[in-house]
Amino acid sequence: MLWASIQQTWEPFVLVIGLLLIGHIAASDGIFEAAGSRLSHLRGGPVVLFVSMMILTALVTATLNLDTSVVFLTPVLLSTARQRSVDEKAFLYGSIFMANASSLLLLGSNLTNVLVFSRSGVQGTTFTRTMLLPWLVSVVLTTAVVLAWRWRALSVAPKSFHGDAKRLTLGPGLLGIAGATILMLALSRPAVPVLAVGLGVVGLDLWRRRGVRLMPIVRSANLVVIGGLFVFATCVSVSSRYWHLSQHLVGSTTIWQTAGISALLSNVINNLPAAALLSAKLPAHPYSLLLGLNLGPNLTVLGALSSVLWLKVSKREGATPSVWTFSKIGAVVTLVTLIGCLWVLQV
Repeated sequence: MLWASIQQTWEPFVLVIGLLLIGHIAASDGIFEAAGSRLSHLRGGPVVLFVSMMILTALVTATLNLDTSVVFLTPVLLSTARQRSVDEKAFLYGSIFMANASSLLLLGSNLTNVLVFSRSGVQGTTFTRTMLLPWLVSVVLTTAVVLAWRWRALSVAPKSFHGDAKRLTLGPGLLGIAGATILMLALSRPAVPVLAVGLGVVGLDLWRRRGVRLMPIVRSANLVVIGGLFVFATCVSVSSRYWHLSQHLVGSTTIWQTAGISALLSNVINNLPAAALLSAKLPAHPYSLLLGLNLGPNLTVLGALSSVLWLKVSKREGATPSVWTFSKIGAVVTLVTLIGCLWVLQV
């Protein structure tokens, strides 16, 4: 029973370490800063800038995992808002709401995706084809809710911004992103190959720069936090298998009930242990289960690892995130996106 639980839980954590390593190298190459710089030069006001940054966040989340997006893009969004003297709150909260909301597209976009489908044999292309429309709906609705919330502040004319846009250079980071995306689309179990790509681009970067130290790269992978969640998720999976909890909770529920249960449970014990508990045996509605696991954590900061990392990163960048504001606006984001995505998934 323990071995079966470990087999279920190890792949997502291996996958996210590989993606975080690729994200670190991409950040070192200046890819995220260059993308943010180019978007900051777009014509239009704060609304155009905000929407373009949300699209960037959605794409980075989809290809490099939501935790990578939060760690490396939140500073870019805050810096861009400050440079343009536009509403910082929209970009601060938009970064985490969009990271959670847009983690539906690829198997590697969220650890929960791999946890639920780890033993199903579903191909990456099949998963993406099924989740493409819900992903688009989630991205649009999340952007719309945050825009409506901060519309008055974003309507203020921005300060004129001058300076050259940073150039996007070809390096190990871009190669890693491309390689990981291809593997997640082509394979049903991409964890080990993506980790190999991550280690490969780290090795290439160390060889290229020579003087680069290894420890900052290791710290960027948040191994201690990820390791703790792995142990917790494995214990939860063992309990679920022993007590047959997944069958009791979501064995015969509708897609709406499945999503609701997984969303609520995510905010009680975190979405990764919740995924391990609810998918010890593949449920009848795995895609609706994922909608609850991925969108539900926008309700509280305890719902996902990404939200905890967001608090840490945003405070480090001098922002003042509020847990109450997160839940107040997140409740609307969660409700609207869950209803919209479940509707299109059912249709």
